[in-house]
Amino acid sequence: MPEYDSIKLEANGSVAIVTLARPEKLNALTPAMLTRLEAIADELDASNEYRAVVLTGAGKAFCVGADINEWSALAALDMWRAWVPRGHRVFARWATLRLPVIAAVGGHAFGGGLELAAAADLRVADPAAMFALPEAGIATCPGWSGSQRLVSIIGASKAKLLALTGTRMDARRAFEIGLADEVSEPGGALAAAVELAQRSARLAPVSVQLTKQLINAAAGEGTAVTLEAMAGALAATTADAREGMTSFREKRPAQFKGN
Repeated sequence: MPEYDSIKLEANGSVAIVTLARPEKLNALTPAMLTRLEAIADELDASNEYRAVVLTGAGKAFCVGADINEWSALAALDMWRAWVPRGHRVFARWATLRLPVIAAVGGHAFGGGLELAAAADLRVADPAAMFALPEAGIATCPGWSGSQRLVSIIGASKAKLLALTGTRMDARRAFEIGLADEVSEPGGALAAAVELAQRSARLAPVSVQLTKQLINAAAGEGTAVTLEAMAGALAATTADAREGMTSFREKRPAQFKGN
């Protein structure tokens, strides 16, 4: 399968469904897949066709993280300079997508897969789903914000339980600690996630998107861009903004009135 086809974007009405489609490798992420994920995020942000997004994985896993064959061959400096920052950038892009993102976790969400699910706004887990940060078991560390973003979702103690002991957490326990927002019927994670997305899509889209940004800012995600974007949008509605543009074009001093 060409790498481009390893992540699919489909429409379900006003809901976009993004599927990691490398089931033979349990949807392990390659550099090409990271590139595709970033491109899809850009496409979704630029489009007015969708009002919510469901992120899921094909086959038996949501995602088992980075493909070990890809990153294990990297030199230490390349890991520092490229691989880890690239994953951070892509996952942050998803975390700050203006549309609400719901992860449908139908199987393993391990390592970078759990970090990707944590970048979503909500997580729906199949009863068979399992969550883990197994990096220390192969002498590495969480690299794509598992030590950061997860803390704001489940707290430092539970993040440590996953990362420092290699604990595999089932869907019931994940729901109890707030890692999963819902547990679906068996085999129903995708359908339940789509239903949640459709509920969000029926609400006023700009209000939903602004509220998401406000909540993200409260959690320290994209605070600066949220404040500056909202301030810029508010300023653009004023009579002074129109006067500023007009005076610039007419090459005369502006006459601001504070409204």
